[in-house]
Amino acid sequence: MRLRALLETEALGLRLLGGEDELDRTVRGVMTTDLRDPSRYLTGGELVLTGLAWRRNSADSEPFVRILASAGVAGLAAGEAELGDIPDDLVSACRRNRLPLFAVNEDVAFATITEYVVRQVSGERAGDLAAVVDRHRRLMTSGPAGGGPDVVLDLLTTDLDLRAWVLSPTGRQIAGAGEPLAPGICAALAGEHLAAVRTGRRGPHRISIQGITYSLFPIRGAGRGPGAPGARDVRESVLSDWLLAVEADAGDWPAERLDLLQGVTQLIAVERDRRDAARTVRRRLAQEVLELVQTGAPPAEIAARLRVAAPVLLPGLGSAPHWQVVVARVDWDGGDIPGGPVAQSLLEEILVDQSVSGPEPSDRIAVAHAGDEAIALVPLPALAAEPGEEKGPDRALHADELLTVVREPLQAGLADDGRLTLGVSAAVHSAEGLRGALEEARHARRVAAARPGRVCAAGHHELASHVLLLPFVPDDVRRAFTARLLDPLRDYDRRHRAELIPTLEAFLDCDGSWTRCATRLHLHVNTLRYRVGRIEQLTGRDLSRLEDKLDFFLALRMS
Repeated sequence: MRLRALLETEALGLRLLGGEDELDRTVRGVMTTDLRDPSRYLTGGELVLTGLAWRRNSADSEPFVRILASAGVAGLAAGEAELGDIPDDLVSACRRNRLPLFAVNEDVAFATITEYVVRQVSGERAGDLAAVVDRHRRLMTSGPAGGGPDVVLDLLTTDLDLRAWVLSPTGRQIAGAGEPLAPGICAALAGEHLAAVRTGRRGPHRISIQGITYSLFPIRGAGRGPGAPGARDVRESVLSDWLLAVEADAGDWPAERLDLLQGVTQLIAVERDRRDAARTVRRRLAQEVLELVQTGAPPAEIAARLRVAAPVLLPGLGSAPHWQVVVARVDWDGGDIPGGPVAQSLLEEILVDQSVSGPEPSDRIAVAHAGDEAIALVPLPALAAEPGEEKGPDRALHADELLTVVREPLQAGLADDGRLTLGVSAAVHSAEGLRGALEEARHARRVAAARPGRVCAAGHHELASHVLLLPFVPDDVRRAFTARLLDPLRDYDRRHRAELIPTLEAFLDCDGSWTRCATRLHLHVNTLRYRVGRIEQLTGRDLSRLEDKLDFFLALRMS
């Protein structure tokens, strides 16, 4: 129970003398004492009742109050029967030590207050313990498998009076009890959670927003999170784990209630793992389509795979005549953390409409990953067209809008050693256009990578005209373009075994970072600089210029 509840109970005859800002403290027990030093009998959380017999003069108040404050008592209630008004020196000492002070009317016996507090606290503890036992039984029988996280959160609300929400790492509300949280609050909660995880703070994490305290509990599935099998580094899971936000201050909760909330996170984690498993089909579809696109399969074969994918991604709407490709990459300093799985999980989340609650929208996104890169195949329902006009795509993605809401929490999760770059293609209406769309999205991502900042995106409209045209030019023109740039390097490699082509590929893949590229190739930076200089000498190009980087990149991809 809270101190505020005692003050509001008229039968107890309490009058507040100081500590208005501390009335939400939890009372765990009651103790009556007139000892000058009662510390050996205090465990914290008590309401201390005293008749002031310990006070001989004004100098005694400060030491007594300090002992109580150091012991962590909830508050002090002083009786008026002995001295009449409560001494000013005691009032001042309590204010200095931020200890709430009450005056007890002389007509109210300490036994009355003690009996009331003991009855209330014992009842709450018994109720909590009974709730723990009953909740575990009910959650296991009617939990996620019987209705998803919302069922679990509804039980918390109805039985424990706790409002709670499940949020993604980007701040999207996946489930909730009662009114949904405002997007800004969701983003702030997710950002605080990610920042706490990155700095190694133990949960639950607490944050106050607009005067309301929230406690944040991580939701980690099997194989994710610190200490989980196969997880070597927190960065492998920090951008994919859900979190449970509870509107309460868990700092003063008993162990039983904390155990209950941990059990709730485990149940929700089971649901998270089940949904991850359900994504396997969509991921496989994306992988199959993209492999066909990248290996130059005939458009008819790609179209056949799209016809299989469309009903899965857009159930009930038939085939999707328009598609977009989104490419994302997560890079960590040092290059020892695989970025592909992280980027895949993150891209699946980013592409969900942040204004839509629940997990269902993410079930219509197919994302594959290759190396450190994640590639999303996004279907776009077609708008109805006027007679004589071609149908256009509905709700096409725009690079500058994708990261607006999620930028703040993602920056907290990436901290000072991670980076997310993202590129978006234009919409294409057939299988023939997917190869160009993939190249376009990759080039856009590289444009984003050339910008400062931890979270950057670029769209197809930001690319130069030759980047848009090259993926669609005839094969003989492709061969001539590739030979003009790469043949001098291939000839040199054959004669000197210099590995200029692999060096060029790695240099571009590392976005021109000398340190990362040298680390990947196990070379000294000076050796890398010599090789890059030789490449520039043989081709007459300058690898510090974005245009030349893009030309080399296209040549390598088309070779």
